[in-house]
Amino acid sequence: MHRTLVISDIHGCVEEFKQLLDKVNFQAEEDQLVLLGDYVDRGPNSLETVEFVMYLVRDKQAIALKGNHDQRFVDMLGEVDTLTEMKFFEHGGIQTFKSFCGSDSMDLKQSREHIRANCSEHIAFLNQLPLYHEDETHIYVHAGLNPSYTDWKTQPERDFMWIRAPFVQQRTVVKKTVVFGHTPTKDIHGKPDVWFDRDKIGIDGGCAYGLQINCLEIKGKQQYKTYSVASKGSWR
Repeated sequence: MHRTLVISDIHGCVEEFKQLLDKVNFQAEEDQLVLLGDYVDRGPNSLETVEFVMYLVRDKQAIALKGNHDQRFVDMLGEVDTLTEMKFFEHGGIQTFKSFCGSDSMDLKQSREHIRANCSEHIAFLNQLPLYHEDETHIYVHAGLNPSYTDWKTQPERDFMWIRAPFVQQRTVVKKTVVFGHTPTKDIHGKPDVWFDRDKIGIDGGCAYGLQINCLEIKGKQQYKTYSVASKGSWR
C-alpha cells in the first residue's frame, strides 16, 4: 500500500536522517516522502543535509518544503540588519557557516563570499522551496496555519514558516489534518514523540537538541504509524 512518510526539522543531523529512512524502509517507487523544512542550523552537517535533500527531490521524487531556518540562511547571504544576523548566529548559524565553508576560521564577510561563490545551486534550491503541500487527506507545512484566515493559502508567507501558539493552541479552520514541524513536540506535550491532536499532528522531535528525529507514516485518512531515531548529540 502507498505510504506518505513525513519528516521535519533535520537541522544538519544527516546521519540520523539517513538512519531513519533506513528504519522505515523508504522505497521511492512506492512511498511519497514529504520533508517539512529546517535542513540547516544547529547540527554539524548542514551542507551534507541540503545536498541529500536535493538528491531526494531530484532522484526520489521527494517533496521538500521551506522552513524558517532555511529562509533565514538564504537571507543571511544578502543584505540583512544586525538583529537578523544576531538571531541567525544565536540559533545555530555558526554551525551552518562552518559546514558550508569547511572551516570556522573565516569572518562573516569571507564566509558569505565563499558560500555565494561555491554553493549557488544549494542556495537557489532552498530559496525556491514551496511553503506547503496538500494531498487528499492532509495539509503539510513547516510551522502551521493561521486560524484567522479562512482561506489558509492567503495567509502571510511568514506564518507558514514561523507561527506557533495561535496555530498549536487553537482549532484549525480546515477540514484536513495539518501535519507540521517547527514547534518541538516536547514543548507541546512534554516528550519528543509525535503529538496527535484532533486536527493537527506535530512531528518535530528535537533532534538537534539531543532528543530524536521522527517519521510519521500515513496510510489513508486515519492510519498512522510513527518511527524515531535518537539523536547522536546536542547542538543547542
